[in-house]
Amino acid sequence: MPAAQCSTAFRLATFAGCVLLGAASSAQARNDIDVRMRSYQEVPAVSSAAQGRFKATIDERAGTISYELSYSGLEGDVRQAHIHFGQRSVTGGISVWLCQTAANPDPNNQSPTCPQSGSVSGLIQAANVVGPVGQGIAPAEFAELVAAIRAGVAYANVHSSKFPGGEIRAQLRDDD
Repeated sequence: MPAAQCSTAFRLATFAGCVLLGAASSAQARNDIDVRMRSYQEVPAVSSAAQGRFKATIDERAGTISYELSYSGLEGDVRQAHIHFGQRSVTGGISVWLCQTAANPDPNNQSPTCPQSGSVSGLIQAANVVGPVGQGIAPAEFAELVAAIRAGVAYANVHSSKFPGGEIRAQLRDDD
Protein backbone atom coordinates (compact mmCIF):
# COMPACT_ATOMS: atom_id res chain seq x y z
CA MET A 1 0.00 0.00 0.00
CA PRO A 2 1.41 3.43 -0.91
CA ALA A 3 2.52 5.65 1.96
CA ALA A 4 -0.24 8.22 1.28
CA GLN A 5 -2.93 5.53 1.59
CA CYS A 6 -1.35 4.16 4.80
CA SER A 7 -1.28 7.66 6.27
CA THR A 8 -4.96 8.23 5.37
CA ALA A 9 -5.97 4.84 6.76
CA PHE A 10 -4.07 5.58 9.99
CA ARG A 11 -5.75 8.98 10.36
CA LEU A 12 -9.21 7.46 9.79
CA ALA A 13 -8.55 4.71 12.34
CA THR A 14 -7.28 7.28 14.85
CA PHE A 15 -10.33 9.50 14.26
CA ALA A 16 -12.71 6.54 14.68
CA GLY A 17 -10.98 5.56 17.92
CA CYS A 18 -11.28 9.10 19.26
CA VAL A 19 -14.97 9.23 18.35
CA LEU A 20 -15.57 5.94 20.20
CA LEU A 21 -13.64 7.14 23.25
CA GLY A 22 -15.55 10.41 23.22
CA ALA A 23 -18.87 8.56 23.03
CA ALA A 24 -17.88 6.30 25.92
CA SER A 25 -16.78 9.29 27.99
CA SER A 26 -20.00 11.13 27.18
CA ALA A 27 -22.05 8.04 28.07
CA GLN A 28 -20.43 7.94 31.50
CA ALA A 29 -21.05 11.64 32.07
CA ARG A 30 -24.75 11.57 31.18
CA ASN A 31 -27.29 8.77 31.50
CA ASP A 32 -31.03 8.39 31.39
CA ILE A 33 -33.18 6.28 33.71
CA ASP A 34 -36.79 5.32 33.04
CA VAL A 35 -38.30 2.68 35.34
CA ARG A 36 -41.80 1.56 36.27
CA MET A 37 -42.71 1.41 39.94
CA ARG A 38 -44.82 -1.46 41.31
CA SER A 39 -45.98 -2.63 44.72
CA TYR A 40 -44.57 -6.13 44.21
CA GLN A 41 -41.04 -4.69 44.21
CA GLU A 42 -41.41 -3.38 47.76
CA VAL A 43 -39.67 -5.24 50.62
CA PRO A 44 -41.66 -7.03 51.79
CA ALA A 45 -43.88 -7.06 48.70
CA VAL A 46 -47.28 -5.42 49.11
CA SER A 47 -50.46 -5.87 47.11
CA SER A 48 -51.64 -2.52 45.81
CA ALA A 49 -53.13 -1.21 42.57
CA ALA A 50 -50.76 1.76 42.77
CA GLN A 51 -48.27 2.30 39.99
CA GLY A 52 -45.69 4.86 39.07
CA ARG A 53 -42.75 5.83 36.93
CA PHE A 54 -39.40 7.38 37.75
CA LYS A 55 -37.46 9.15 35.00
CA ALA A 56 -34.11 10.80 35.55
CA THR A 57 -31.11 12.13 33.70
CA ILE A 58 -27.71 11.93 35.38
CA ASP A 59 -25.32 14.70 34.33
CA GLU A 60 -22.05 14.07 36.15
CA ARG A 61 -20.29 17.05 34.60
CA ALA A 62 -22.94 19.39 35.96
CA GLY A 63 -23.21 17.39 39.20
CA THR A 64 -26.98 16.99 38.82
CA ILE A 65 -29.73 14.45 38.41
CA SER A 66 -32.93 15.93 36.99
CA TYR A 67 -35.97 13.76 37.68
CA GLU A 68 -39.68 13.33 37.27
CA LEU A 69 -41.64 11.05 39.59
CA SER A 70 -45.23 10.20 38.72
CA TYR A 71 -47.61 7.87 40.51
CA SER A 72 -51.30 7.10 40.95
CA GLY A 73 -53.65 4.75 42.75
CA LEU A 74 -52.01 4.85 46.18
CA GLU A 75 -54.23 3.10 48.71
CA GLY A 76 -53.07 5.38 51.52
CA ASP A 77 -52.24 9.07 51.78
CA VAL A 78 -48.86 9.84 50.25
CA ARG A 79 -46.23 10.50 52.92
CA GLN A 80 -42.87 10.88 51.12
CA ALA A 81 -40.71 9.56 48.30
CA HIS A 82 -36.97 8.84 48.20
CA ILE A 83 -34.03 7.25 46.49
CA HIS A 84 -32.65 4.59 48.85
CA PHE A 85 -29.29 2.81 48.85
CA GLY A 86 -30.10 -0.89 48.64
CA GLN A 87 -29.97 -3.78 46.21
CA ARG A 88 -33.01 -5.58 44.84
CA SER A 89 -35.11 -7.28 47.55
CA VAL A 90 -33.35 -5.40 50.35
CA THR A 91 -34.42 -2.32 52.30
CA GLY A 92 -31.77 0.39 52.41
CA GLY A 93 -31.31 3.81 53.95
CA ILE A 94 -32.44 7.09 52.41
CA SER A 95 -30.00 8.82 50.07
CA VAL A 96 -32.21 11.56 48.61
CA TRP A 97 -35.70 12.91 49.22
CA LEU A 98 -37.74 13.15 46.00
CA CYS A 99 -40.76 14.81 47.63
CA GLN A 100 -42.06 15.63 51.09
CA THR A 101 -45.32 16.24 52.94
CA ALA A 102 -46.26 18.12 56.10
CA ALA A 103 -46.51 14.73 57.87
CA ASN A 104 -42.99 13.74 56.71
CA PRO A 105 -40.87 16.79 55.84
CA ASP A 106 -37.49 16.62 54.11
CA PRO A 107 -34.92 17.37 56.86
CA ASN A 108 -33.14 19.74 54.43
CA ASN A 109 -36.48 21.21 53.23
CA GLN A 110 -35.17 21.09 49.65
CA SER A 111 -37.57 18.69 47.94
CA PRO A 112 -40.92 19.58 46.37
CA THR A 113 -44.26 18.73 47.97
CA CYS A 114 -45.68 15.32 47.07
CA PRO A 115 -49.06 15.37 45.33
CA GLN A 116 -51.56 12.67 46.36
CA SER A 117 -51.49 11.54 42.73
CA GLY A 118 -49.70 12.99 39.73
CA SER A 119 -46.17 14.12 38.99
CA VAL A 120 -43.41 15.96 40.76
CA SER A 121 -40.03 16.95 39.37
CA GLY A 122 -36.81 18.27 40.76
CA LEU A 123 -33.06 18.56 40.56
CA ILE A 124 -30.75 16.53 42.78
CA GLN A 125 -27.36 18.02 43.64
CA ALA A 126 -24.74 17.20 46.25
CA ALA A 127 -26.62 19.24 48.87
CA ASN A 128 -29.62 16.91 48.49
CA VAL A 129 -27.69 13.74 49.35
CA VAL A 130 -28.39 12.88 53.01
CA GLY A 131 -26.63 9.50 53.26
CA PRO A 132 -27.11 6.83 54.46
CA VAL A 133 -24.05 7.37 56.64
CA GLY A 134 -24.33 3.91 58.23
CA GLN A 135 -23.99 2.39 54.75
CA GLY A 136 -20.96 4.49 53.78
CA ILE A 137 -22.55 7.43 51.94
CA ALA A 138 -21.96 10.70 53.75
CA PRO A 139 -24.14 13.77 53.21
CA ALA A 140 -23.30 15.61 49.97
CA GLU A 141 -21.48 12.59 48.40
CA PHE A 142 -23.10 12.97 44.99
CA ALA A 143 -20.55 10.72 43.22
CA GLU A 144 -21.34 7.90 45.66
CA LEU A 145 -25.06 8.17 44.82
CA VAL A 146 -24.32 8.05 41.09
CA ALA A 147 -22.02 5.04 41.60
CA ALA A 148 -24.79 3.25 43.55
CA ILE A 149 -27.32 3.91 40.78
CA ARG A 150 -24.90 2.65 38.12
CA ALA A 151 -24.15 -0.46 40.19
CA GLY A 152 -27.87 -1.26 40.47
CA VAL A 153 -27.96 -0.79 44.25
CA ALA A 154 -30.33 2.15 44.49
CA TYR A 155 -34.10 2.27 44.26
CA ALA A 156 -36.88 4.85 44.27
CA ASN A 157 -40.06 4.37 46.26
CA VAL A 158 -43.19 6.18 47.37
CA HIS A 159 -44.41 5.74 50.95
CA SER A 160 -48.05 6.00 52.04
CA SER A 161 -50.03 5.97 55.27
CA LYS A 162 -51.27 2.44 54.50
CA PHE A 163 -47.78 1.17 53.61
CA PRO A 164 -45.30 3.30 55.64
CA GLY A 165 -42.33 1.24 54.43
CA GLY A 166 -43.30 1.96 50.82
CA GLU A 167 -46.24 1.27 48.53
CA ILE A 168 -44.42 1.24 45.16
CA ARG A 169 -40.78 0.77 44.28
CA ALA A 170 -38.40 0.44 41.33
CA GLN A 171 -34.77 -0.53 41.27
CA LEU A 172 -32.78 2.16 39.44
CA ARG A 173 -30.32 1.25 36.81
CA ASP A 174 -29.15 3.62 34.14
CA ASP A 175 -29.00 0.84 31.54
CA ASP A 176 -32.43 -0.75 32.20
